[in-house]
Amino acid sequence: MKKTTTKIIGLTGGIGSGKTTAAKYFEELGFPLYNSDLRARKIQNENPEVIQKIKNLFGEEAYNEDGMNRHFIAAQTFNDKDKLQQLNAIVHPAVFNDFKNWVDEQNSAYVIKEAAILIESGSYKDCDIIISVIADKEIRIARTIERDGLTREQILTRMANQLSDDERKEFSDYVIDNSQDLTYLYQQVKNIVDNIKKT
Repeated sequence: MKKTTTKIIGLTGGIGSGKTTAAKYFEELGFPLYNSDLRARKIQNENPEVIQKIKNLFGEEAYNEDGMNRHFIAAQTFNDKDKLQQLNAIVHPAVFNDFKNWVDEQNSAYVIKEAAILIESGSYKDCDIIISVIADKEIRIARTIERDGLTREQILTRMANQLSDDERKEFSDYVIDNSQDLTYLYQQVKNIVDNIKKT
């Protein structure tokens, strides 16, 4: 018996927005969750073809005994958009195929694809519904300092390289405001789940 088409719900948000927490709530409410960032890391560390292409691009130093040398690659791509695009051209197709295979394994009417650069990468085009998690800028900065130990300047630089919340809204079917407490966040997720299931 052919499985009914699974609807893909893209979930995105900028640094410190709390999209990962929102994603976990969607998962708790029965929507299988694909974390693009974690799966990309796994692919970069385990897929021989991807590993070789990254070494060809950055040299042997791209990997060490712990796997992909993320600090080295971040330093190489930080101010070099061409190198970053070449890296993305290696990783994104592999993640796309991995996601497609993962969806085929799910037995659910809906799945969540969580991705920081869902819109920037163009993968939003493969989604049926787009949800953006937004939050007050100062709250996002405070959360990221606490979580990652980055400086304010480092966070502002990362924010400058991402879409703004207003830009994300233009692509979104739903917007979650995560500027308050977790109860408020959960309630918004629950309302969206209820609404999606009705349509």
